[in-house]
Amino acid sequence: MRNVIFIIIFSIFCNTIFANNDDSIFMNSIPIHFKNAQIINKYSTRIPFKLVDRLIVIEGKIKGKQGNFIIDTGSETMILNKVHFKTYSFEKEKKNTSGVINYVDDIFEKKIKKLSLGAITFKNKRSDIIDLSHIEKSKKMKLLGIIGFSTLKDYEVFIDLYLNQITLTKVDRDGNTLNDHVYLEKIVDSINFKLKKHTIVLNGYIGNEEVVFGLDSGAEFNQLNKRINKKALRHFYPKKRVKLMGASKKKIEVLYGNLFRVKLNDNTFFGPMKTMLTNLNNMNNAFGTKLDGILGYDFFAQKRVIINYKKEKLYFIKYPLVR
Repeated sequence: MRNVIFIIIFSIFCNTIFANNDDSIFMNSIPIHFKNAQIINKYSTRIPFKLVDRLIVIEGKIKGKQGNFIIDTGSETMILNKVHFKTYSFEKEKKNTSGVINYVDDIFEKKIKKLSLGAITFKNKRSDIIDLSHIEKSKKMKLLGIIGFSTLKDYEVFIDLYLNQITLTKVDRDGNTLNDHVYLEKIVDSINFKLKKHTIVLNGYIGNEEVVFGLDSGAEFNQLNKRINKKALRHFYPKKRVKLMGASKKKIEVLYGNLFRVKLNDNTFFGPMKTMLTNLNNMNNAFGTKLDGILGYDFFAQKRVIINYKKEKLYFIKYPLVR
């Protein structure tokens, strides 16, 4: 385990930055093409991904630049890495945004008129422009940006860490898919969630204690609020102290270990999950939530999950039996 661990939870970018909306300052249109995207039908596209440490990463190209995008359900907007777009000028409104560790500043915003992903085209999506060089350096990859909630919300999002692929299927305003029989796999369970701004909020249990989780595919490790009920905290077994770095580039020391006895209902439970004990007050204050923890990579590693934002529902796909 490295001494410094980067936890990418982009739900921490809480204040929307409204800058000059003259798109000519940025670019008139900015198509993004994703490598090896497979068209299933006119409403569905399947994209293979790779894991960089514990991040879900897809390869893509934007304005002749080829690199990587993180799939992050915890990010409110699309985020582009300022490092690779520094040749463009931006109108900025400097503002601090609260983070899990501290504050993030020097954020720019622009509207992207067009983003192409196989058969899917996104139009007029807002993008934040942020310096992500510290993450790029840590992960030893060329990071072009983040694909977040504003891009994903109009689709059913099937994140499959068994086959290392993500499937996006267009839905109507009620969340119904526009074509039948999208998935060959069997759906074995489902649960409801609440959408708090862009954060997926789940009710669950640690042991017998009721808790509230946020779900974030960009979180490399689960996080547990150190102010959680002591009875729930009994199921967290610390192993050591590590340094945590977030989007603010500042480091804090946290306890790292395993969290046991997590379940969302009587049918949906989890084995031990790698977890960090930290302070979630900044994020809770920013979103008006009261999260006891964040479920990240280990959640998706143990469950093949379909996210339907319109219906505010998670569906779980059957895992094949390994013989």
